[in-house]
Order: sequence, then structure tokens, then C-alpha cells
Amino acid sequence: MKTMAVEELQVLKEKNPLLAIDAIVQRHNADPGSAIPILQDIQNTFGYVAPEVLQRVSELSGILESELYSIVTFYSQFRMEPIGENLIQVCHGTACHLAGAERVSEAIMHETGAKDGGTSPDGKFTLEKVACLGCCSLAPVITVNEETYGRVAPNEVGKVLKEINGQTEDKKAGCKGGCHHE
Repeated sequence: MKTMAVEELQVLKEKNPLLAIDAIVQRHNADPGSAIPILQDIQNTFGYVAPEVLQRVSELSGILESELYSIVTFYSQFRMEPIGENLIQVCHGTACHLAGAERVSEAIMHETGAKDGGTSPDGKFTLEKVACLGCCSLAPVITVNEETYGRVAPNEVGKVLKEINGQTEDKKAGCKGGCHHE
């Protein structure tokens, strides 16, 4: 089968999510060792791997549903629930922990209403504590949508979130670098 482009999968997802899942599984030909790439493609297409998708993948690929579930729950790269518009990861490695990561996490929870591992009530923010982001010299560190912010103090969290909210609004409005919200 011809490999489908990411854009084609997104269109197919909008029309019929089951067909998108079928195309992803077919792309990998149910080769041995294809479970992780199939799950990665599903997450990249849908933003998460819904539990009911595992049954469909199992039926199409012959990979045991229990094996797929084990993979999704073992590897931190996979999510079984949708995330908010903005993913905030707070490093809690040793350097960040000592530099105040817990207070930064608390400030984010207070500002967004998101609990650790959860999404804010308005669906804008998902908060995750992570073991290490590899930026120890910038502790404490957070990433928002894969953009890194270093030496973040709890009292700066509101400013960072307002900046992120402005960027999200700019994208919705179709702005390309020139739009700013006050």
C-alpha cells in the first residue's frame, strides 16, 4: 500500500476515524515489531491513543490487545486521554527539584486549574511532571508545547501563561508573527 502523508491521514481522520486507523495499521503491514510505530502514528494523528482504538488495532494487526495496552501504559510518550491545547511539562529532576520545581508546579496548578497529569477545566492546559528535560543548568525548567523556559520562578508563571495564551489566540486568528495581544 502506498504510504499516506500526514495531511492525508488528518483529512481521513476528520471524515472517518476508523478508516484512518485502518490506513495506519495497513501502512505498517502488521510486521513484527510494528506495535510501537502503529501506536505512535495513531497518537500523532489523533493526539492520544484512546482505549477503544486498541481493540481495532488488535483486530487488524493480530497484535494482542493486552500487548498494545502494556506498551501504551509503559511508555510515557503515549497518552490515553486527550490533552489540552497547550502541554506544560515541569522538570522535577534533581537540579530542578532543588531549584524549586514543586513551587513552580503549584503555581501552574493555581494559574490554570490543571492538576498534575490532568487538563484544566477550560481545556487549554495539560500539566505533566517529568523526570528530566536535560536543561539542568537552567533549573527550574518548564516546556510549553516543546518550547523551553529556564530559571522559571513561581511568580513568573502567570506571565509565561499569558504569553502562551496570546500565541494560541494568534494561531486561531491566523496571525503570522505580527499579531500580539495586550
